[in-house]
Amino acid sequence: MNRAALIFLPALLVTVSCEDARQPAQSMPPALSRTPSTVLSFTNTPLLRPDGNSEPEITIAANGAMGMVGLSLGLAADRQFGTSLWTGPFGATPTFQGIIDAALQQPGRIEFGGEDADVDFGSTGALHLTTLLFLGNPTLFSGQLGVSAISCPNAASAFSVATCRSQIIDITESDRSWITSDGPRVFISYHDAGNSTLIHVQRSDDDGVTWHRVGDPIVGQGGVTGQSTFNNDQGKIVADPVTHNVYDIYAAGEVGILKAKTTDFDHIYVSRSTDGGMTWTAVLVFHAATPVGLNNVFPALAVDPTNGAVHAAWSDGHTVSYSTSSDQGVTWSPAVVVNVAPASTALFPWLAAHDGVVDLVYYGTTASSKDDPTAVWNVYVAQAKNGGAFQQSRVSNTPNHEGVICTAGTGCARGTRNLLDLFQVALDPRSDKAAVIYTDDTIGQTSSGAPRPQVVLAQQN
Repeated sequence: MNRAALIFLPALLVTVSCEDARQPAQSMPPALSRTPSTVLSFTNTPLLRPDGNSEPEITIAANGAMGMVGLSLGLAADRQFGTSLWTGPFGATPTFQGIIDAALQQPGRIEFGGEDADVDFGSTGALHLTTLLFLGNPTLFSGQLGVSAISCPNAASAFSVATCRSQIIDITESDRSWITSDGPRVFISYHDAGNSTLIHVQRSDDDGVTWHRVGDPIVGQGGVTGQSTFNNDQGKIVADPVTHNVYDIYAAGEVGILKAKTTDFDHIYVSRSTDGGMTWTAVLVFHAATPVGLNNVFPALAVDPTNGAVHAAWSDGHTVSYSTSSDQGVTWSPAVVVNVAPASTALFPWLAAHDGVVDLVYYGTTASSKDDPTAVWNVYVAQAKNGGAFQQSRVSNTPNHEGVICTAGTGCARGTRNLLDLFQVALDPRSDKAAVIYTDDTIGQTSSGAPRPQVVLAQQN
């Protein structure tokens, strides 16, 4: 999410060492030899809410319990803004559990949740969430953005909202928080949106009860900082239960060009920590030979918890590219293009990996540009097994959007950003079947005739 900051407060900066493992610039990644025909089938279930929802995310526990969130859009009469939560076993229709960040209030402030969100099932059985909050001060006619941490113990076996603990861990102007866990150790990453656009990380060592700052994934004083400070788009932070490493992915621009200026984020970096987030090493995964934005919208990252392999994906606004690392993010394979016709143009990549299976999802259209007003979009998944070729399947049973998909954040024209910035896929660890949760703005309309985006859960048959 890109929103104008209203109040600026000082932020603590952590300086750590950096090793810039650079790679030569690459031209358009080669296309893989793969089959475009549908090989997987899905059952699609709309999760309808009167206020509408968008930008959904999903996690699946070891026993198949699912946790899903969406951003409530306030399109009904009650104007409800916040983070919607659903839970349920894989293969079933999930239960709506309410607005999970509704209880996060501070004295003298007006709080709106659901600015951004992320969700993670830990191996302890706890459901961990983070949301971005708008904290308004009606007396001063001002406000600021803060990051929440929500933990629901034993949610994988018996979810109850009453057991969830909620707290705000940063109010120094933040943006786009992500969450991950490795046993009782939980990590939240987010942008310092008020001062530097550096990526900050907080860690909990007690399953989400208490939190403290650790190191920043954008590191050092050399090339990586020059390419990234005020000039990056951060993807999800991911903890690896095999090696206990923590990884963070981001797209960055050219040295010396600030984010506030016109630039292209044409580098993909993955930063790795081997000491619980205290120190980080950034490695260049891909550098486009010609200036092009690789943040359409977030670069995606996944770790296979059965073997420690790390997988990355990104979109240049036309193609979705993929790279993998078998040595804990030290070196990366040459990037390859994954999407094929009818997904000739593809955006919003997301990854999941388990037991050698890699599922990469994206929105795709036959149109040659995401800016084509006649484009018809569907949801696709490309699957690879044990390092083999990707095979593309259609997930949605009907188109989920028609027209332009804008990736410029709050600078988008009305109606071009109904899908917001992402959707996700997760794998059921028991079967390696996929659950894809996406946005469809063709299902219904508001009383004024505008689209009412809704979240759809697609489960692999």
